[in-house]
Amino acid sequence: MSSTNRLERPLPALIAVVLLGGLLGILNSTMAAVATNTLAGALDASLSTIGWASTGFLLAVTATIPFTTWAVDRYGSRRLWLAGLALFVAGSLAAGLAWNAGSLIAFRTLQGVGAGLLDPLVLILLARAAGPERAGRVMGLMGVVLSLGPVLGPVAGGAVLDGLSWRWMFLLSVPAGVIAYLLAVRVLPADPPAGQRPAVGLDVLGLALLAPGFAALVLALSQTAEYASFTAWQALLPLASGIVLISGYALHALRSRRTPPLIDVRMFASRGFTASVTIMGLGGLANFATLFALPLYYQQAHGHGVLAAGLLMAPAGLGGAIAMPLAGRLSDRLGARGLALGGALLAGLSALAFTQVDAGTGQAWPVLAALTIGLGMGCFSAPTMGSLYRSLPGPLVAQGSSVLYMLNQLGAALGIALVTLVLQTSGDVTAGLHGVFWLVTVLLAAVLAVIPLLPGRTRIAPEPVVAPKASR
Repeated sequence: MSSTNRLERPLPALIAVVLLGGLLGILNSTMAAVATNTLAGALDASLSTIGWASTGFLLAVTATIPFTTWAVDRYGSRRLWLAGLALFVAGSLAAGLAWNAGSLIAFRTLQGVGAGLLDPLVLILLARAAGPERAGRVMGLMGVVLSLGPVLGPVAGGAVLDGLSWRWMFLLSVPAGVIAYLLAVRVLPADPPAGQRPAVGLDVLGLALLAPGFAALVLALSQTAEYASFTAWQALLPLASGIVLISGYALHALRSRRTPPLIDVRMFASRGFTASVTIMGLGGLANFATLFALPLYYQQAHGHGVLAAGLLMAPAGLGGAIAMPLAGRLSDRLGARGLALGGALLAGLSALAFTQVDAGTGQAWPVLAALTIGLGMGCFSAPTMGSLYRSLPGPLVAQGSSVLYMLNQLGAALGIALVTLVLQTSGDVTAGLHGVFWLVTVLLAAVLAVIPLLPGRTRIAPEPVVAPKASR
């Protein structure tokens, strides 16, 4: 029996279980983001203090991802996945029982460590199970989580806060996490014996440079959003630290001889890999800017509450969730370039449409534009992700996943920071919305310029068929 056939039966179950675990972290992060005012009042803390509950989560995720790159092969993906789920569930339970702001920040950070193990593992597990010939299809399914998670989180958070205590935002993750853990025990394939796993030493110096370096960059962008200035010392200090640490890591990785680096920077010498991560970075930045700006528009220009604003921006995530599985499947047969070009063009035209919206525009038009911008982003994201994994040899899949997720975290933080700056410097909410979507249009134009650098259609050689021996 071929390896493809051996994977065919368990693959749908594995995909479902892995996506369930991946959705938990995204939902919990975005749910908590809409509850800052409620948490500040309930725990008698300032908004800036409570903001560290979300910032601590984000920093923990970012700092843990490089460690996951090494640990997945050293300890096994199944063992690491279960450990990540256990940490996430423990952090969720503790956060739901938090008694003050300090305890909430600490327990949210524990949640972030668990999510930092799970997030890159989602892509690693799916990419390895699917293989190059089905990379687009499976990455398209992953895109459903990436598209719906940031949209469903605020909607779910608003629904919980409308009818329940804030504690349930975290406690509801406990039974969901336990179910995900039990399903993973049954579905995930066993790890190879210790003797068959690569005994690669941990690049301690690389980890000490890379993990805090990326975390410092994310912190700088978060502080930029909080203080609405790139020149505030609270943003400049971590920004300078992050640049120094990341530069030090790059030099270390190039010179490393004894221990393989956590992330081999020579991967960026591959045009296909560099084009793929550039497109995903620019597209992620445009996506997060869109998802952050739209609720503010609906709340400030139309007076909607958190739940209604979340529902009105949901078409942006729905469009991505519809487009990504279809585009991913098609890209396995047709290649990435054509689909990506069409998707980026549609998303760019939709962003231009938002520059004509004002407070008097009927709400149907922004909803339609949000749906089409989601469709367009989905049409270039899934094929690009599939192209990225087709361009990587098997041993570098974990490193490629880590690069993609760290850029995703940076894109989220940078998108929020830029939207905050644009809105703060605009005269009113309509001018701010126009400024944000001119920025999104420029980002999508840059995506269009990079797409021709993606690899062409990749032909996967069929597995040789061995004729059965005649019986005697």
